[in-house]
Amino acid sequence: MSRIGKQPINIPAGVTVSVANTTVTVKGPKGTLTQEINPNISVAVEGNVCTVTRPDDEKLNRSMHGLYRSLIQNMVTGVSEGYKKTLELIGVGYRVSNQGQVLEFALGYTHNIFMSLPPEIKIETKSERNQNPIVILESADKQLIGQVCAKIRSFRKPEPYKGKGVRFQGEVVRRKAGKSAGKK
Repeated sequence: MSRIGKQPINIPAGVTVSVANTTVTVKGPKGTLTQEINPNISVAVEGNVCTVTRPDDEKLNRSMHGLYRSLIQNMVTGVSEGYKKTLELIGVGYRVSNQGQVLEFALGYTHNIFMSLPPEIKIETKSERNQNPIVILESADKQLIGQVCAKIRSFRKPEPYKGKGVRFQGEVVRRKAGKSAGKK
């Protein structure tokens, strides 16, 4: 059995999980999420516990078992607590601001970068004097928020020589020594 797949999912108060054919819907105080699942995998909800089972030990079914259990667990956590990611812009002149759901980045290019975000994500930007600008993203959908953070980070990845770029708060970037003086 899959170590992850066989674990039951505890459903907290205020969250409902419903299964219709091959669609799992999770509703909670932070929103509603749906996930299509493989027809071979079955999801059962009894009381406040959700279990995911597979029909046999075929390789595809084994791989899907743990995957769908993790996806449903992430949905339950998302609609009850939500997910929060914090990105930090490190570099001279790097700035960020938001107008509603549109982020504007100044990352050392000749032009500013504008990024429109989906309505499921809440945005907050902080720019304080003598501190690096910060972007705080909150959402119930772990997959969506991770994808948006990866896209933002791809605008200017942290580089190893000066450490400049967009990084997650608390992320450690391995630094390299620069050029050393040549021999005579």
